[in-house]
Amino acid sequence: MLFPANLRFTALTLLMGACVFNGMTAKGQGITLFDFPGASSTMARGINPAGDIVGFYSNTTGDHGFLLSKAVFTSIDFPGAYLTRAFGINAQGDIVGEYGDITGGHGFLWSKGVFTRIDVPGLFGTSAAGITANGVIVGYAGGHGFLLSKGVFSIVDFPGAFATFLTGINAAGDMVGFYNIGGFHNGDGNRAFSWSKGTFTALPVPGSSFSEAFGINDAGDIAGFSGGPQGLAGFLLDKGIFTSLGPSVLARGIDSRGDIVGEYSVIGGHSFLLRK
Repeated sequence: MLFPANLRFTALTLLMGACVFNGMTAKGQGITLFDFPGASSTMARGINPAGDIVGFYSNTTGDHGFLLSKAVFTSIDFPGAYLTRAFGINAQGDIVGEYGDITGGHGFLWSKGVFTRIDVPGLFGTSAAGITANGVIVGYAGGHGFLLSKGVFSIVDFPGAFATFLTGINAAGDMVGFYNIGGFHNGDGNRAFSWSKGTFTALPVPGSSFSEAFGINDAGDIAGFSGGPQGLAGFLLDKGIFTSLGPSVLARGIDSRGDIVGEYSVIGGHSFLLRK
């Protein structure tokens, strides 16, 4: 991806220590950091097969969604909202996320320049987090995960969980997210999971006290991050093997090639692109 001259970026290599996951030692990864021009922080959340990236940035006027496509940034603001955050994008360029206005928090779909509000009936505070090429949307509202397909909402909750957050879906309908076991302090009650063909699978990251899965591609590769005694670290789960992406790397989205986007938090609020 080529970046415009007004886009501040830094290329760096994370030299990682001996972080061993399932017998494999993660190697150093090349990460490109980028920021929305003039923003105080930039948070990438999703990437599609064309390499288009969505997320949100903060400045003096609040949080705003963004699309980064063909080296050009575009702001995304739901009309009348005081904040907008973009979370997911599909191959057609349809974008989902959340916004806030005087009536509360709502999900949204942005397609061909038109916004559509998304609210799970009977639940407060909807966030749309992922969307497939055929328009199936996943997200969370009021402590429950949801799936929206052809105008019909379905609740998807991890069995016995205090709260469930669906954050990603692939073309096969496999989903990822995290559930909470009742402790929200610093995320220590969160546990990553996947869902496929009606079956939930917990994804305990070795050496972690909490974990959150955010992205899944069509190959079934899963990206997310976890925390433990050594702090936050991103992870990639590929064919049952966890690989560390390094400290302070919060992996959020993964495309069909295996490229990953997210946030690099050690030097304050930058987005990253990690090419496979």
